[in-house]
Amino acid sequence: MIASQPQRPFMPSPDADNDSRPSDLLARFRNVRSHSVGLAEGLSDADATVQSMDDASPAKWHLAHTSWFFETFLLRDHVPGYAVFNDRYAYLFNSYYEAEGDRHARPERGLLTRPSLEEILAYRAHVDAAMTEAMTGFMEPQLDLVELGLHHEQQHQELLLTDILHLFSRNPLMPAYSEKRPDISALASSLQWFEGPTGVRSIGHADPSFAFDCEGPRHDVLLHPHALADRPVTNSEWLTFIESGGYRDPVHWLSDGWAWVQNQQIEAPLYWNRATGLEWSEFGLWGNHPLDPSAPVKHISLYEADAYATWAGRRLPTEAEWEVAAAQGLPNSGLVWEWTGSAYRPYPGFRPAAGAVGEYNGKFMSGQFVLKGGSIATSPGHMRSSYRNFFYPHQRWQFTGLRLAKDL
Repeated sequence: MIASQPQRPFMPSPDADNDSRPSDLLARFRNVRSHSVGLAEGLSDADATVQSMDDASPAKWHLAHTSWFFETFLLRDHVPGYAVFNDRYAYLFNSYYEAEGDRHARPERGLLTRPSLEEILAYRAHVDAAMTEAMTGFMEPQLDLVELGLHHEQQHQELLLTDILHLFSRNPLMPAYSEKRPDISALASSLQWFEGPTGVRSIGHADPSFAFDCEGPRHDVLLHPHALADRPVTNSEWLTFIESGGYRDPVHWLSDGWAWVQNQQIEAPLYWNRATGLEWSEFGLWGNHPLDPSAPVKHISLYEADAYATWAGRRLPTEAEWEVAAAQGLPNSGLVWEWTGSAYRPYPGFRPAAGAVGEYNGKFMSGQFVLKGGSIATSPGHMRSSYRNFFYPHQRWQFTGLRLAKDL
């Protein structure tokens, strides 16, 4: 059955009627907020200020924006007598909420040398103290907003890391964000096929745990016979695509993708690099290292993913195929977000919520594609089969890869 009433911008968590919910949320609030600050440890004020491209944001902007979210939608709106930390911060740190008024231009966030990182951390401390004091007095609607704010901040934790990675990649010194390189298990060398369920199936968030509004309503889809690879494509396999002339042959590419390759002179995934005559290396959060052939290829666009699938005689999975297969045991590597061939559009019966928070997802359902899974930078709790990440087809600074699919 399709819901017809307006939705919240999220679905409440299962402890909505639990008397311990305020204290549980407060503990999570402290954990999530401290984790964000921890991600910025070791960054200089300059590291946290510079913006490397329009799509990225400075680290201190992420730290401030997530604080502005709590200050605006909870403290300002629901705590009598609360005084905002700085009344000019709303202009600086509003992202895209039209209902909240004018805002600083996104491409100019890197020009904000003031406030400093130290001042932003003081802003966070102010908001944290006020939220801690107010939390036990919040009613269910406010606690739902706290829940949304925490998941919103966890999204920005991943963006903070990917934006720092892009920034550091533009530095000829190739500095490492962290010297602690994660121990990533190699993907299986032999690709196997997972035959997906067919017929009428249901997708969309189903259980009472938290989900964003774009993950519902749950609805039926029709799946034709198909199979999905049991793992993402690896660097070794992508190297074969390169060496076979994959980036030079227009036959594999969508028209827009081929124009993008030509205009941007694309010849490899975003952070692959090599000196003349040498083997490929890959820049990552832990610096520049020789390319790991067994690791999943990452930092590729939808255009590249589609071209590879075409070259391989396969295709990209639909989001419905991926989600249903995941519920049936399809392995999720948790290493890369996987491009699907599905446009990011509203599910049947979707209605945005009223007010500013209703702008959270629905307004972006145009021109973007869905990714499924999760990456090494994804915060805990954001790897569920119904989660719909979304980006434009040319974007590739996220940890984006692909999994092949085929018709049967």
